[in-house]
Amino acid sequence: MAADLLTGRDTSLPDEAARQLYLAILARGGRLPFYEVTRADHHSISQLVGMGLLLANQVDSVYTVVSPRGLVSQVSAELRSEATRLLLRAEELPGTLDGLTKAYDSAHRRAEQGGEETRIEGYQNIQHRIVELLSDCREEALAAQPGRRPADVMDQAASQGMPLLERGGRIRTLYQPVTLQQPATVRCAAEVTAHGAQVRILDEPFERMMIFDRSTAVVATAGDHSQALFTTEPATVAFMVAVFQRDWARADAVQWGAPDPQGDGPSVADRVSRLLATGLTQRGVASRLGLSERTVAAHISRLRDRYGAQTLFQLGWLMRGGRRD
Repeated sequence: MAADLLTGRDTSLPDEAARQLYLAILARGGRLPFYEVTRADHHSISQLVGMGLLLANQVDSVYTVVSPRGLVSQVSAELRSEATRLLLRAEELPGTLDGLTKAYDSAHRRAEQGGEETRIEGYQNIQHRIVELLSDCREEALAAQPGRRPADVMDQAASQGMPLLERGGRIRTLYQPVTLQQPATVRCAAEVTAHGAQVRILDEPFERMMIFDRSTAVVATAGDHSQALFTTEPATVAFMVAVFQRDWARADAVQWGAPDPQGDGPSVADRVSRLLATGLTQRGVASRLGLSERTVAAHISRLRDRYGAQTLFQLGWLMRGGRRD
């Protein structure tokens, strides 16, 4: 039995076994000697005593039923009293923290007006600051996330972004084609797009960045993501927004909730084929699409069989010529 958080009393309704025991004791005069309590009745007795519907009389060694009407009146009065106290506390809270709130807003206004740049080291410290920015975000969050996305990172990103969507904000995110092969990314993308977010695929190299309300931008400054630069400098943020908008316009939409989501543009295999035809090497294609060289090699092997090519140079030449078996 769970006690009520406000009163400390168990205010849950009795289960069916407890109800039947209460009625049985009531039918026999409202008294049940201790010695007649069976092992099967222990849980129901405990539940009724905890709710105040049964009173243990230690002098006579009997349990005595108590009117529910009195219990309801008493608990209702306690709940109303506690609710009034909590309402008063809720009204006082903004005033109590008003000084801290003004100091926080003032500091951020100074940072935005002066265009401050802050470098933060350590993955946990970076994530903590991003969570703060996301919680303060009111209109739009933009994110460009190249490469593979770990499952735990995706789950965390989805849960952190949901409050912004629920309060009417927008989220736009760019991924590379490799994410279409990651079930965790597809699942989380389907979840957030169902709540109004937009997630697209871009098969070009792009830099990792996040932008909040077009006033604060974040970029990684280390390959292992252990360092990041947070800037509110207006010209820098505006430039990064323009870069994101350019990439977003070239990206492909995806039906993330479909059984086999693919972009509105070409498939991964077609993208590999198209880039090989331009003369890119296997490594160049892998870097461009955010794929591993092993994955690209597998696609190239299938293309060689398809075109009857012996070398990568011959494959590129055949594809540029448009000849297919």
